[in-house]
Amino acid sequence: MSEQGNGDPGRSPQATFRSRPKESERTTRKPTGWWDRIRLFLLFSAGFGFLSWASFGDSGTFGLAVRRGMHSYWMLAGLAGLEVVRQTHYFVQEHVPAYYGLWKRFGQRSDSARNRIDPWVRYRLGRLTWILLLLWIVGVYVSSTYVFGPEQRHISPIEGVLRAPMLLFRALPSVLQYVFIISLGVMQFVAIFWFMSKGGVQTYMPDDIETRFSDVKGQDAVLDRVRENMIFLEDPESIERRGGYVPSGILLWGPPGTGKTLMAQAVAGETAKPFVFVEPGAFMNMFFGVGILKVKGLYRKLRKLATRYGGVIVFFDEADSLGNRGAISGGWNFEEASSPWAAVPACNGIAYVSEIGRESLFLMSPPGSLLERPRRRGIVMGGMGGGGMGTLQALLSEMDGLKKPRGFVNRVVRRLLGMKPKPPPKYRILHIFATNQPQVLDEAMLRPGRIDRKYRVGYPHVDGRKATFVYYLDRVKHELTDEQVTKLATITPYASGASIKDIVNEALVIAIRDGRDSVGWKDVIQAKQFKEHGLPDDWEYVERERHAVAVHEACHAVAAHLLPGTDVIDIATIERRGAVGGFVSPIPVEDLFTSWRSEDEIDIMTSLASLAGERLFFDGDNSRGVAGDMQNATRLAMLMEGIFAMGSTIGSIAVTPGSLRGAQPVEDGTDRQMLDSEFGKRVETRLQELYEKTWTLLDENRHHVLAVAHALEAHKTITGDDVVAVIEGGTGAIVDGRPYHDPRFRSELEEYHEAVVRAHKEYSGVEGRIPVPVPPAPVGAGVAAVGNGELGAAPPMPRIVKAAGLPDDEQGGDPAKRS
Repeated sequence: MSEQGNGDPGRSPQATFRSRPKESERTTRKPTGWWDRIRLFLLFSAGFGFLSWASFGDSGTFGLAVRRGMHSYWMLAGLAGLEVVRQTHYFVQEHVPAYYGLWKRFGQRSDSARNRIDPWVRYRLGRLTWILLLLWIVGVYVSSTYVFGPEQRHISPIEGVLRAPMLLFRALPSVLQYVFIISLGVMQFVAIFWFMSKGGVQTYMPDDIETRFSDVKGQDAVLDRVRENMIFLEDPESIERRGGYVPSGILLWGPPGTGKTLMAQAVAGETAKPFVFVEPGAFMNMFFGVGILKVKGLYRKLRKLATRYGGVIVFFDEADSLGNRGAISGGWNFEEASSPWAAVPACNGIAYVSEIGRESLFLMSPPGSLLERPRRRGIVMGGMGGGGMGTLQALLSEMDGLKKPRGFVNRVVRRLLGMKPKPPPKYRILHIFATNQPQVLDEAMLRPGRIDRKYRVGYPHVDGRKATFVYYLDRVKHELTDEQVTKLATITPYASGASIKDIVNEALVIAIRDGRDSVGWKDVIQAKQFKEHGLPDDWEYVERERHAVAVHEACHAVAAHLLPGTDVIDIATIERRGAVGGFVSPIPVEDLFTSWRSEDEIDIMTSLASLAGERLFFDGDNSRGVAGDMQNATRLAMLMEGIFAMGSTIGSIAVTPGSLRGAQPVEDGTDRQMLDSEFGKRVETRLQELYEKTWTLLDENRHHVLAVAHALEAHKTITGDDVVAVIEGGTGAIVDGRPYHDPRFRSELEEYHEAVVRAHKEYSGVEGRIPVPVPPAPVGAGVAAVGNGELGAAPPMPRIVKAAGLPDDEQGGDPAKRS
């Protein structure tokens, strides 16, 4: 083999390479070059010699000139002597391991003793030392440069410090002239960029924020993890002495309103460290480079606060506005998908499907297929701020870049003296980022070392919602019992902390509007319905269309109640809201993760109830209002047959995306080729089977459908308890269901329905009026009136009688609002 590296045959360059020892592993000091060893001594000696030689002519002899130089320029001679001592000290350390080890242990003990001093005291002592050093330099300069008094004598450095303001005042006109001339052209640009780089950052001291962890409800699991980070920030030695490091970044992500910002405020209130809040638009700027200046200024402030207080917390709200590079986002933008059922004035077909079934309908799938969830391709705009124009890169560098030495003296003066710059101190900076779009954040920001912990702040579970309701209800005067609060938490699934707070506040507004200062159950329910579904339109149906819409929604309600499932009815309404003519809103009783085939079939049957019901009650005719229901039933049936292995085959069509493309989609987005295939025939067979079951169910409960339809026509909006009361003959919050089980009244409902069907076929008005239920005889002390805040209370009967006069023009409007 040829010779390698050092000439030894058979040895590779890798075998001869020796790694440089670490500084902590050295037994002696690193050798210093001869030029580095003598350069400062030569500088001081040359300066002393030059100044002494300049006075040689007046002295007569060289020895006298040297003595005068020692008297006049003693500082240069002293510095040269100190340099000789310093280099001798370094030379001994380079050759004597014991001497080097002694000084190394002395330095470690000094660092340990310095770390035991409170950070604030250490900061103040350091600043005082620099001030005294600066005053000493000024005093020495004045005392050695100027002479005072008739004797033309030099003064002491202390007196020089006292005379310095007078000398500065005398020289001030000349200094100002030079400064004005030099800075005139630069000042305008500096001022513009300085002003633009300010703002958007707020600093709070430890006692400025009153929010505590006890104010954050429903997020106990996340709070426990956040407390861990605070413990490490307060006591970093607890993890560093075991070989670890303090996590420096936390990402709180989740839907809006779940308490991310509130949690950060609680962190600021609980900790004894300063809290810096960075606004979302703080880095949005018009000119290139301003965002970088803001980042540099922000971290200059953070380092200063961390040095003074031993740590600092910085919170970036809406971090997605900064943490991206202006790229196209392939993820969700949390915007509601377009509604295929909203094109006609009919019911919101997807509302009858369980929450899990709804997500199944929007299952992500290959583009262009029936199963693709409607979504908007989110584009994050770059170029005018945010994470563009180098702002994000500057942030990433400051978060976890090279740990360069800080300070002019440390970086320049120590290198000039041949000394190694001191490493920067460990700045205890805890970053907290909050966003509802984590998918647009840059991957470099999300890596460990910058963001070490990522916590999802999701919707609280039922216990968390109850605790949140209790927290906000305790702030107002209310009459709700513990049982009612528990039910309220149950019927508000996927409610965030912000929405719960808003519901309680809206309930208080309703109570004040009615002249009361105490919130009752009725107020909270009205506030919940208003916040979830909005204000209904001021719209009056034609009588036959009103009855048709009521029958449509009643079929959904009866099917949802009678079919065994995991959801219960929240409200049913025929009041129009935009393009939606009415709906039945279900709520899950339990927080479930998945669903089963039997549950998905119930979802399909509930959707098919509108078509089966309209054809059953209107002699085979049906409206366009079933379009959304049919789309959802078809989509869910296709998912069951082709994706979820809930059909007659096991294979999944999700692995063959090409089969879902290539054909022209029809109006409702369904692939015609798929519907005409063998797979489409299996889907149609399943839909037909479930349709027949739904028809049978509604036919057997025809009287219940007409009863619920009558309650909807009379009150326009009823609760799930009212639906149960009408079907089972009990009393609800608004409707008394007992009259609907009277055989004579059921006959009247059939007659009225037949009159509406005739009017529908003949396109004419309805003959007769809507039946009026006969109030049952009171039992005992009678039924409590509505408004007392009790569950299951029945309304006074005159309200039903009055509502029954809806066909009269003078009875227009919502009877529930007139009561």
